[in-house]
Amino acid sequence: MTTAIQFSHVSKFFRLDRDKPRAFQELFISFVRRRKIKRAQEFWALKDVSFNVERGETVGLIGSNGSGKSTSLKLITRIISPTAGTVSVNGRVTALLELGAGFHPELSGRDNIFLNGTVMGLSRKEIEYKADSIIEFAELQDFIDVPVKNYSSGMYARLGFSVSVHLDPDILLVDEVLSVGDQSFQQKCNERMLKLRRKGVTILFVSHDLDAVWRLCSRAIWLDHGIVEMDDVAHRVTDGYYKHVLEESTTHERVEAWAENRLGSGEAHITDVEFFGEEMRPRRVFLTNEPLMVRLHYQADQHIETPLFGLSFSHAGSGTDLAGPNNSFANHHIPFIEGKGYVDYHLDRLPFLPGDYLISTAIYDWNDTHQYDYWHHCTHFTVVPGGTQERYGLFALEGTWGHSESTDMTSTSSELPQQSTRIAR
Repeated sequence: MTTAIQFSHVSKFFRLDRDKPRAFQELFISFVRRRKIKRAQEFWALKDVSFNVERGETVGLIGSNGSGKSTSLKLITRIISPTAGTVSVNGRVTALLELGAGFHPELSGRDNIFLNGTVMGLSRKEIEYKADSIIEFAELQDFIDVPVKNYSSGMYARLGFSVSVHLDPDILLVDEVLSVGDQSFQQKCNERMLKLRRKGVTILFVSHDLDAVWRLCSRAIWLDHGIVEMDDVAHRVTDGYYKHVLEESTTHERVEAWAENRLGSGEAHITDVEFFGEEMRPRRVFLTNEPLMVRLHYQADQHIETPLFGLSFSHAGSGTDLAGPNNSFANHHIPFIEGKGYVDYHLDRLPFLPGDYLISTAIYDWNDTHQYDYWHHCTHFTVVPGGTQERYGLFALEGTWGHSESTDMTSTSSELPQQSTRIAR
């Protein structure tokens, strides 16, 4: 394969002058107040980074804020130059790096299409041929002749992406800016990038959406504080990064009470929520199919007969309610509560697929008519990749498969052999 992008021992240094006076007045005030002017802070955005992107590859670039992702894209587009090392690019590049990049605010959307096309080396005839498709894809027919300075962030994103993908790029760079678009437009962008991928366009895709990276990219590069932490097939890199980020939150944090998230008469209330795994140590990060125990600590200021304790699980990303168990459904009677105590809810197998999950808690009377306490989204836990091969949806069903074979295709279903093969997990 031909190399489209090559980073060879690339480093990039920035000097951050946070408190540098910008005018004589500021310098004078600093002198009068005898405030010391801090020296500029040195920041290495990239440190000896090397990687290749082959022609036709779709590569995801992931990492936390400040890891060097956007710096890498700006080096590829020649917006900035490396402090050390070399960046080689073979092919025509279009980039969607930030809102309004490459747009003249006083010009209309239509004029900016022609401006960008000219910069890319297209003739006026070629741009005219593509203009209608660009406008239609961006869904800006009613605003295309309005100056772009009056556009919303979503309109900027739609026009910028549409221009980028319609100008026949050899290499397409896409930054996280797409997150400002609505859900339907994001889906349309993903479909267009898949189409470009099939056409052999090289795509470098920066995103915090690990699911999108996993779906769109054949490979991913994880940058951490300016160095390449991992470079491998997409699902391995996203899984590794996901675990790294979420394992930082394994230390149990006492739940804070948020008054605006609580309802109820208050005679009894939940004071804390803990999560335990098989080893019975508090934690917040689990694998699919691991045991889970949720412990609800309570304070009852009076004697309450046969209380009802309830939980609800919801998916943080979509807000979907997933389950709402309580001890009444399980026919587990608690004679009474008074003072401090706790109630445990056990799951032998946590069925949730990777993601963040929110917990709400409640205490009612046994008839479920009087609400002592309802604490909405009081805490959360995280499921990281592992424990199952399933990837789509919210639950790991862990079903089994079977099949039957017959050499006589004219046989009825009742005559088919009852041979079945169980597929191992």
